[in-house]
Amino acid sequence: MKGILVATSPEGIIGKDNTIPWHYSEDLKRFKRLTIGKTVIMGRNTWESLPIKPLPERRNIIITRSLIENMECFKSINEALKTCEGDIWFIGGAGIYEEAMDLADCIDMTLVPDSVSGKNCIYFPEIGNEWKESNEKPLEKGSILMHKIYTRRV
Repeated sequence: MKGILVATSPEGIIGKDNTIPWHYSEDLKRFKRLTIGKTVIMGRNTWESLPIKPLPERRNIIITRSLIENMECFKSINEALKTCEGDIWFIGGAGIYEEAMDLADCIDMTLVPDSVSGKNCIYFPEIGNEWKESNEKPLEKGSILMHKIYTRRV
């Protein structure tokens, strides 16, 4: 399984000023639960934005043109994928998501209620017709966060 794991605002924003502009512990706990023991692939800016580096108990792969000391770095997603076994999550940013749209089996999307606007907003790529959208449901019982999954049409 290769999946895209993302949280977006109602405007489709995934980040602003190289940070995630919201904080929901239930979303972070779910992210951890889904990615523990898996490979996570991210871009350089996502790596730089992480509060804890590397993400523990996961294989961290960074797509970048430069090297980061003591980290697995590749110049392309395809180059990185050749070294992977098991489940893989693409965790951002926008450039990684854009490229992963052709490679992923699913898009696991958390919908946060926070409106975000202004300069330096980063948007999730447009989701094309090759994806089938699930019904929206609460992330957890009683949650204000919503969740949906897109699966690739065969």
